[in-house]
Amino acid sequence: MLEIGDGVFEVKATNGDTHLGGDDWDEAIIQWLATDFKKEQGVDLRKDQMALQRLKEAAEKAKCELSSSGSTEINLPFITADASGPKHLTVTLTRSKMEQLCEHLAQRMVAPCQNCLRDAGMTPTDINEAVLVGGMTRMPGYSRSPRNSSAEARTRA
Repeated sequence: MLEIGDGVFEVKATNGDTHLGGDDWDEAIIQWLATDFKKEQGVDLRKDQMALQRLKEAAEKAKCELSSSGSTEINLPFITADASGPKHLTVTLTRSKMEQLCEHLAQRMVAPCQNCLRDAGMTPTDINEAVLVGGMTRMPGYSRSPRNSSAEARTRA
């Protein structure tokens, strides 16, 4: 929390979960893809390092695409093979589904914000503007969060 007045910036409080980042969202998508694939195809992609790397790349790409689109298609041909032949992964991921998969991660952002407010001796109504930092702030669902609990104005840094 910063207080800005007459050209002076005063740090009132800081807080955050330093172990929470975009990789956590990627991992949630990877787990969903691998679990779904195992249900449909009977093969656990988490046991194949090459397939797992392709899942990671696809999950990160999907996450980025969902920051500006309501859905994205994840298409990984020849992700693996078994005795019956090659296996392909094709699935549509919506922003809504991703937010559902990652809700537990979004909830981890709440306590640091509340702690920062408390440490600064402030309430959400005391905030005039929120500066959002990090890649996940590009996601509409997460960039709305500060508005829900505090300021009308938001700025991405």
